[in-house]
Amino acid sequence: MRRFRTGLAALVLAGAGLAATLPAGTAVAAGAPTAAAAACAADWGSQSKVSTDTDYKPLRDIRTGRHECYDRMVFDILGPDAKGPIGYRVGYVDQMHQDGSGDVIPVSGGAILEVRVAAPSYDPATGAPVYDGKAKQPLPGVNLTGYRTFQDARFGGSFEGDTQVGLGVRARLPFRVFQEGNRIVVDVAHAWRGFR
Repeated sequence: MRRFRTGLAALVLAGAGLAATLPAGTAVAAGAPTAAAAACAADWGSQSKVSTDTDYKPLRDIRTGRHECYDRMVFDILGPDAKGPIGYRVGYVDQMHQDGSGDVIPVSGGAILEVRVAAPSYDPATGAPVYDGKAKQPLPGVNLTGYRTFQDARFGGSFEGDTQVGLGVRARLPFRVFQEGNRIVVDVAHAWRGFR
């Protein structure tokens, strides 16, 4: 037992001596960066992202998913022929104001990402609803339990061809937006590390 204590004391003193030789504020690496950390590196940023070209097809569904480096929200646009451009405007806001009425929609989280997609929740030809979102309510079928970044998702409504969603996130984090086929994808990083 005495040898174990003596050995442990020697290790502690050696570590203290090493730390004393490093300049103040120097971090000691615990090893090489992992492949996962390297895979998270991206040039996303937190500035607004906009695409104005659109064909105005109706919204079919909004769903979310968890990934290693980010949380994802996907807007599915109705119909197999919805391969044309889908407009969007995504950016951080201090408060979410409902289009048309201007009413404030409370969204939980450290920051609010307002997502507008040029895909109404109704059929533009008939006016019939195609997505069952209710203004100011959580998104139907979306459960954010266990997500690292997403904390709340509120339906703002559809107004003049655009659908508005308030996405509550943990903090003002980097994000990206892109179109993939008949979907608009919004990814929000779990942390700033690796993202510029």
